[in-house]
Amino acid sequence: MASTFALHSGAWTGAGHRNGRIRPGVGGRARARRVTLPVALVGMGIALIPWMLLLASQGEWPWVGLDVLESTGLIGTGLLLRRGDARSASTAGATAALLLTDAWFDVTTSHGAELAQAWVLALLLELPIAALCGRLALRRG
Repeated sequence: MASTFALHSGAWTGAGHRNGRIRPGVGGRARARRVTLPVALVGMGIALIPWMLLLASQGEWPWVGLDVLESTGLIGTGLLLRRGDARSASTAGATAALLLTDAWFDVTTSHGAELAQAWVLALLLELPIAALCGRLALRRG
């Protein structure tokens, strides 16, 4: 079904297409990245929603606001990237800055056990995603 959609939507034009015949294996990785990365970014943005609800239930409104901006940035970047829109560079750059800011404030305002958690989240989630967004911003910009 996916291949039928791709043929009818014109997704097979370009690297793997020549004289009306599809050459298997040519450009497959690039197509997979064009689909996988936007879906992953949107998924990460949606995955923040339960975390925001938990923070809201604890009255942590400044952090909720920052996470809403991060979530919006991730989802927006994913959607723009999927469309091939050049504005994805701007949203990716802004999202990278928000993620770096979040990591910085989490680490510098935490104490005790919260500090260890802040470092783990920064090193395993926030900083790698910020690096990905920064790379997208530089590559697309």
